[in-house]
Amino acid sequence: MTDTSSRSESEFEHLNESAIVYRALLRRQWIDETSDLVLLFAYLLRANEPGLSVTIASVRSPEQCAAKFRNCYGVASIQVGQIRELGLDAVPDSASHAQIVGLPYVTDDRDRAERLADLLAERSIIVWKPRDLIL
Repeated sequence: MTDTSSRSESEFEHLNESAIVYRALLRRQWIDETSDLVLLFAYLLRANEPGLSVTIASVRSPEQCAAKFRNCYGVASIQVGQIRELGLDAVPDSASHAQIVGLPYVTDDRDRAERLADLLAERSIIVWKPRDLIL
């Protein structure tokens, strides 16, 4: 039996430290309405997710990232090097998509999951919001 997960990871080009990835902000609660900052909830790993879904910025624009979803309240950017500084990684699983891996599930280690999510949120910058969105 062949391990397809390791094979598929190696099929796609490794992201360098300066690469940018986008996190689609799919819930209003992921953005602080007053400061327009990303909140830690945007980076909490949900059950059954292997990693957090991100779009590779060199392949897709923030608008293209948002267009994949019925409801998107913003798109945040973060540099891959800043992800790796936290002991995590962004691993491509297609030409335009990657997973942030290494995060614990909240059910396994709530303190560490929230701390890492908060650090990712602090490093993120909102680069797109819908024009007609009023938070």
